[in-house]
Amino acid sequence: MLLYIFGVVLFALGICVSIALHEAGHMMTAKWFGMKVRRYFVGFGPTLFSFRRGQTEYGLKAVPLGGFCDIAGMTALDEVTPEESPKAMWRYPVWKRTVVLAAGSITHFIIGFIVLYMLAVSMGLPNIDGKAQIESLSCVKNATTEQQLREYQCESGDPTPAAEAGMQPGDVITAVGGAAVTDWSDVRREIRDSSGPTPIDVRRDGDTVRLTVDVMRAKRPEITQQAAEQGDEPRIVSVGMIGISVKSQFEYGALDGVPATAVFTGDMFVNTWNALLRFPERIPKVVEAIFGGERDPDTPVSVVGASRIGGEAAERGLWELFLLMLAALNFFVGIFNLLPLLPLDGGHIAVTWYEKARDAIRRLMGKAAAGPVDYTKLSAVTMVFVIIGGAVVLLTVTADIVNPIRLPE
Repeated sequence: MLLYIFGVVLFALGICVSIALHEAGHMMTAKWFGMKVRRYFVGFGPTLFSFRRGQTEYGLKAVPLGGFCDIAGMTALDEVTPEESPKAMWRYPVWKRTVVLAAGSITHFIIGFIVLYMLAVSMGLPNIDGKAQIESLSCVKNATTEQQLREYQCESGDPTPAAEAGMQPGDVITAVGGAAVTDWSDVRREIRDSSGPTPIDVRRDGDTVRLTVDVMRAKRPEITQQAAEQGDEPRIVSVGMIGISVKSQFEYGALDGVPATAVFTGDMFVNTWNALLRFPERIPKVVEAIFGGERDPDTPVSVVGASRIGGEAAERGLWELFLLMLAALNFFVGIFNLLPLLPLDGGHIAVTWYEKARDAIRRLMGKAAAGPVDYTKLSAVTMVFVIIGGAVVLLTVTADIVNPIRLPE
């Protein structure tokens, strides 16, 4: 229990540090360009202590949840003193304001990359895409109960179809029975339905090698989730097997870990973006979970839910999952924050570039530049987004309390 609590607190602390560094990204780039940064505080609520260095007040608040960075003149409507006016943010070129506004998300991306790099050179990067790279070869034999599967051991004379066909650890399976495969789920499906001599293509040292593997039929227990919930016994099925296991993670050194982490980061960006696109359609599942429905592991989680999963991962010693979740959360927050919606940083960036494009068109028409966008006219749209966002947060937090996502046993 203590380890679980430690994991929850550590994960929550990691989130808080990430958000504080997000604001630090705004502050450092603003100072770099010469803008006036009034305050940089970690946390919210009553001030525990603060000090002034140069033109900026630094401090710590009582509630250590994130932080804030107060830049003078973020928009032309912000009130600034005569002393602050020359260094007001709105006076600077659009590209500099864009860098400052995007610096928070960029900080999240850097944090995520560093976390993944640490994972790559320590415990290894997980095989999230299910790459069908063979890790080891084994025998094939019947196992009709869960206990037999747990105690599965090869004995002398047991058939080893993959090894006998010439497969080697490190081979990447690219086709089974003439059907192209891209990941382990494809490979498993094709082999499961096969029997007897079957052509299997593998990529080895950059070349494609075709092997003929004698796919064996073996007995395995199988049960659907519905049958398990009803207390039914597993049924015995016959499936095709060749005696291979694929790599679940890939370990790297200090040098080759950099490009490997870069590629992995790109994959996570794609997965994060796809998850963000699916976000609205998964909200009804969250509502169902609140009222007693089964919690879908693919539904959104709040900071509360993520911290609980982080606590379970720590309790079970799954630190690779702990770090992977922390990196994924940073990528999600970074991408989400760049959406062109107020009050997100992406919304401010969109307004900034709208002003630039509008004034460029006006110049071509021989007209003077228009004034700054009136943010008060956008307040209604901003408030709608804030209300919707607040409702989503409330729903996910509630679901994570009454029906949380748990790691499989």
